[in-house]
Amino acid sequence: MEDILIECSPGISGDMLLGAFYDLGVPKKVIEQPLIDLGLKGLYHLEFRESKSCSIRGIKVKVDNIDSNPIKRTWRNIKEVILNGNLEDKLKKIIYEVFESLAIAEGKVHGIESDDVHFHEIGAIDSLVDIIGVCAALNYLNPKKIYCNEPMLGKGFIQTEHGKLSVPTPAVIELIRQKNIKVLSSLDSIEGELSTPTGIALLSNSVDYLHPPSKYSINCYGVGIGNLKFPFPNLVRVYKITSFEDSSSINSQNNPKCEEISVQEAWIDDQTPEDISNFVEKLRIEGAYDVSYQAINMKKNRIGFSIQAILPIEKKELFRRLWFDYSNTIGVRERTQSRWALLRRRGECSTTFGNIKVKQCLKPDGSITMKPENDEVLRLKIEHKISTEEIRRIIKESSKKFQAFENWK
Repeated sequence: MEDILIECSPGISGDMLLGAFYDLGVPKKVIEQPLIDLGLKGLYHLEFRESKSCSIRGIKVKVDNIDSNPIKRTWRNIKEVILNGNLEDKLKKIIYEVFESLAIAEGKVHGIESDDVHFHEIGAIDSLVDIIGVCAALNYLNPKKIYCNEPMLGKGFIQTEHGKLSVPTPAVIELIRQKNIKVLSSLDSIEGELSTPTGIALLSNSVDYLHPPSKYSINCYGVGIGNLKFPFPNLVRVYKITSFEDSSSINSQNNPKCEEISVQEAWIDDQTPEDISNFVEKLRIEGAYDVSYQAINMKKNRIGFSIQAILPIEKKELFRRLWFDYSNTIGVRERTQSRWALLRRRGECSTTFGNIKVKQCLKPDGSITMKPENDEVLRLKIEHKISTEEIRRIIKESSKKFQAFENWK
């Protein structure tokens, strides 16, 4: 399995990324199949054609809107299409996350709920094709890690449906703030929009490291050409690479990373402790990051339960349904928050007890801590009939080779 390196030269946009992936060898059928699965067939015509920018060849993407009854889509509309679409879970997740980040950014900029955001340019058919197509290409390539250099943003003004806006646009600024992305700038920054909201949203939701690996070989590459004319090549390159960098030594500039989460909670006073226990377990099984609950005094001196679930923001609609399907509550409080989290990964470590499952955590200074999974400690305690403290001491003193099951995330 190879890695991917995205080279923003100088910026990034959805159509340039899509052209580069096509040039890299991703079949057009792979790009279009999820669009068909989401019911968008017949609304567009997609063309990949050879082009040049300052004599450098590449692929330019052209999307024609052939929808006889075009509409302005809200995030609520797009979300329904994605959630009800016949897509594999991994692909659906990344598509959802890209659009969700755009909706949150636009909602923040305009002071409205993300569900009510009218996407205008983002909801236009060409942007839908760019985002879904790039996500499909990444899902098809399935790289181990994705690297990218810091993009430039540009300066000046562009014309939008909101009128003339300064560059970078408000949505780009909010996306960069949300994801703590570092960008490049200079006193003689280029006139024009070098990085679009679509490009930044794709980058921020798919890239693992905003810097190239220290040592790598290039296996093949693709070039996507942009529409703007500059006194230098306006292109994005995407490389398939073999990285020789030990991921355990990476101190990513995105560590700790900032991410949006959803917090849902309710107070319930008309269910048994057994039912509450089963419901809490259901929330955990469905993917909540964590669930806590405690007994509380409620109205008419009844004993009830306060339940709080912290969960991925892309699953908040699913969890709303779980509250009403599996508990007696008639209302749920919900809020969106930011959290800072250190990078971590699961793996296996060789010890005196054999190979055991552990979790590593990457500190901001580059140091790594390691902790055995609690289930492993309990298993070893039962098998060897020694204390938990002794189990942890032996693991710490005898641990040797670590094998990662996943990338830092």
